[in-house]
Amino acid sequence: MPNDIAPDRWSLATVDRAGTAIACLEVGDAAYALEPSLARVGLAGMTRVIDLFGDWDRSRAALDRAAGLVDEADRVAFDRRLAPLLYPGKILCAGANYFDHLAEMGMPGAKKEEQRLFFFMKPPRNAIVGEGPTVHMPIGTRAFDWEIELAAVIGRTARNVSPETALDHVAAYTVSVDFSARDHNRAPETFYKLDWVAGKANDTCCPIGPRLVPASTFADPQAIGLKLSVNGEVKQNGSTADMIFSIAEQVAIASRIMTLDPGDLILTGTPAGVGVPKQTFLKVGDRVDAEIEAIGRLSVTIQEPR
Repeated sequence: MPNDIAPDRWSLATVDRAGTAIACLEVGDAAYALEPSLARVGLAGMTRVIDLFGDWDRSRAALDRAAGLVDEADRVAFDRRLAPLLYPGKILCAGANYFDHLAEMGMPGAKKEEQRLFFFMKPPRNAIVGEGPTVHMPIGTRAFDWEIELAAVIGRTARNVSPETALDHVAAYTVSVDFSARDHNRAPETFYKLDWVAGKANDTCCPIGPRLVPASTFADPQAIGLKLSVNGEVKQNGSTADMIFSIAEQVAIASRIMTLDPGDLILTGTPAGVGVPKQTFLKVGDRVDAEIEAIGRLSVTIQEPR
């Protein structure tokens, strides 16, 4: 999979330079400070990536113009990539949304009409991190697992939208990993059997990156490759074509539950290859590389609990 988007495209990033977060417009293999790049085309005051989603149509047009007028004086040398979106409004995560993942979890031959899309949530300010030694194991877990997911960023308010119009509300996509404490997720001694907060809502357990790529880059968001490796060994290698509920259906269903606001993030499910079926889990020091076609590679290293 490519690690960079095509040189005639632009993307959005947030980077760390000497302890300061800088929002950037990426063109080709270079990052340019977002604020002066947009001020050059008449859109002033954009110091954070999330500022762009308040009026995505206007921002998108300005970004198109700015990408053709980047100035080397605005080029940013940086130490590492932070999460490109600091911080989303809400993080909604679709559960069990790939046919092959359902099969590995004990439900082979599942039919869409027999499934119900469900969501859980992660805390945006505490779960979101970027690349590097950023992910800390949840306290007390012995079953720390991985799930690569394509994440969609909402660019227009969505309330009770139809699947036919739902993708009009998606501004961009990025790579995400839903890290889970599988042992904390289970609650067999209780009547409800599962604890989604304890298993899924842990600090640092939703890295995203390396960039946000505009949704218009993808002719078909249901034909995108995803791959995740642990210490260089490929664990997941799938495609969004295997989703049970499409991205459009997910946005539509979520918008009937709650209003989706600009800057919200939807994690759209994971393909087969997670650790729990084989009881193979992460340990401190493991490196996880998550790649999505036309977006790039997000790499994190697992750290001690804190």
